[in-house]
Amino acid sequence: MKRGHTFMHVDADVPVRWSRDLPAEPTSVTVVKDAAGRYFASFVVGTSNQPLPESAAEVGIDLGLTHYAVLSDGRKIDNPRFLRRAERRLKKTQRALSRKAKGSANRKKAVARVARAHARVADARRDRAHKLSTALIRENQAVYVENLAVSGLGRTRLAKSVHDAGWSQFVSMLEYKAPRYGRHFAKIDRWFPSSKMCSACGAIQPSMPLAVRSWTCPCGAVHDRDVNAAINILAAGRADRLNACGGTVRPAA
Repeated sequence: MKRGHTFMHVDADVPVRWSRDLPAEPTSVTVVKDAAGRYFASFVVGTSNQPLPESAAEVGIDLGLTHYAVLSDGRKIDNPRFLRRAERRLKKTQRALSRKAKGSANRKKAVARVARAHARVADARRDRAHKLSTALIRENQAVYVENLAVSGLGRTRLAKSVHDAGWSQFVSMLEYKAPRYGRHFAKIDRWFPSSKMCSACGAIQPSMPLAVRSWTCPCGAVHDRDVNAAINILAAGRADRLNACGGTVRPAA
C-alpha cells in the first residue's frame, strides 16, 4: 500500500495517516477500532535486522518514580507523569459523563470524549517511551535494567504512579529493539541489592529505606542512591554476560 490510500468501511472510507513507510510489501493487514473511535492498521511484513555500528558504551538503568530513569553515567531522566498532568481534564470529562442519561446520544458522545482523553495520555506515554528506548539502544552496545515486579507494585498505594510510569512498556521496547539493532539487552534479578550495595567496595547495607536518597559507606564512598543502583545494575549485567560467555563468575558481595 502507498500513501494516500484509504480503507473501505461500511459507512465511509477511512483516510490513512501513516506513522512511517512500510519497509516491504505487506502479507496481511489487521484493522482495529479503539474505544476513542480511532482505527489502527497493523501490517505483517518481512524485515531483517539492521545492526548499528558497534558502540563502546554500556548502560545500567535504575527505574523509579522520583526520576523515570537514572543511568549509570549519572544522567537522570525526568518522570513526565502524563496521567497526573492530565488528571484535571480527565476528571472534568468524567464528571460530564456522569451527568448524561444512560442510553442517550449525549452519553455516547461523552463516553467517546472520555476515551479520547485517556487515549491522548496513552499516546504521549508511548511516544516518549519509543523515543527514549531508541536513543538508549542507539547510544549503547549493551543495556541492563532491573527486573521489576510491576504487577506487585500495581497493588500497592503507588499503583497509580506505577501505572503512569509505564515501565513494562518501556522495558519491552528495549527488549525487542536491542536484537533488531545488534545490541545486547538483559534484566537483572529483582532481588539483587542494587540500592543497598556500595558500588565502590561491594559492602551491603543492612537496610535502605526509600526516604534515604544519599548515603555514605563505611569505606568512605558517598553515593546518590539511584546513581549507585544504576552503576551496580551495569556491573551485575556485565558480570552475568561474562559468565554466560564462559568468563569468571560474579564474586559474592
